[in-house]
Amino acid sequence: MSMPPAFIPGLTLNRRFYLEVVRPLLDRHLPGLIHSAGLMGYGSDVLGYDTPMSTDHNWGPRLQLFLSPHNYAEQAEALDALLRTHLPPTFEGYSVHFSQPNLADNGTQVVEPYTGGPVNHPLSILTVDEYFSWSQLLARTPDAPLTAWDWLAFPEQKLLEVTAGEVFHDGLGTLGSARERFSYYPDDVWKVKLAAQWQRIAEEEAFVGRTGDLGDEIGSWIISARLTRDLMRLSFLYARRYAPYSKWLGTAFAHLPIATDLLPTMQALSTASNWHEREAQLTCLYRRLATEHNTLGITEPLSIEVRNFFGRPYQVLFAGRFAEAVNATISDPSLRNLARIGAVDQFTDTVAIHSNSRIAAKLKSIYSNDKSIAE
Repeated sequence: MSMPPAFIPGLTLNRRFYLEVVRPLLDRHLPGLIHSAGLMGYGSDVLGYDTPMSTDHNWGPRLQLFLSPHNYAEQAEALDALLRTHLPPTFEGYSVHFSQPNLADNGTQVVEPYTGGPVNHPLSILTVDEYFSWSQLLARTPDAPLTAWDWLAFPEQKLLEVTAGEVFHDGLGTLGSARERFSYYPDDVWKVKLAAQWQRIAEEEAFVGRTGDLGDEIGSWIISARLTRDLMRLSFLYARRYAPYSKWLGTAFAHLPIATDLLPTMQALSTASNWHEREAQLTCLYRRLATEHNTLGITEPLSIEVRNFFGRPYQVLFAGRFAEAVNATISDPSLRNLARIGAVDQFTDTVAIHSNSRIAAKLKSIYSNDKSIAE
């Protein structure tokens, strides 16, 4: 039985696959073909979090090849035929021959033994507009006009999928600029999300003690976990980085500069045996995020001290102060006057919504009674 090949991170593998295999084929057989190439979208390899376990599906020598919309059909057909005929069946020990997409399992593909004939490669051939318009990505062309309501309806995971990964070649000159356009939120939208995130914390910060005081340690533990997650997502906002969905949230959080300060406290919080210990660790986290807020100078400095919750013996930051202060700096009155619910992935945690931007966009009507805004 042959040994599996040495693991190579997907981005490294596919950068080499393009430079050493795909690009030479194009130069030799389709000289002058203007194209762009990269690895983006969904997948642990795109984020750089892949491990040997990741190789069991949708992983291997794969990338996107982007063509000009002019003569696309003809060029795509010729390119696909070239790849099927001339790609090697393996690269660095990894199969380039994949199964057909399993439509019953979200199009999952797995490697298959190559027995001859055309190589069933997993490379995508498409246009930049087609890629961004895919409903499970952003459901719009990259140059389409964007309103604040559009930005609020984009799940962060989807924005991460179009901006993470790597562009290996941009002969079209449009792929890099398209990604740059979505690199991060406009300032006012960012502040809407900041204010909403502080508001989420304000709504539950007293409940860790209140539930514990009733002897409900399980309830207190659940609320402290929710608050920890909210503080993690707040950290992404202050770092101006998109947060991934739950599977990768902790991994990505550990790469934030502020994580060095927060992780030891979060570890202690995760093993706290009673609500008093949980509250003590949470107040440390509140103070550190409040300090980060003041350091960035978004608003006038706010007190970072915790205090009793309206005379009750529960220590809170009164996080609503931060929500109100951030909200007051929003320049667009229509955004400043919104209910403080934030973006789509702040008020719903349903994967079915986060995984399909067309579905998420239907929630734009939540932001206003003026239905024209959601058109």
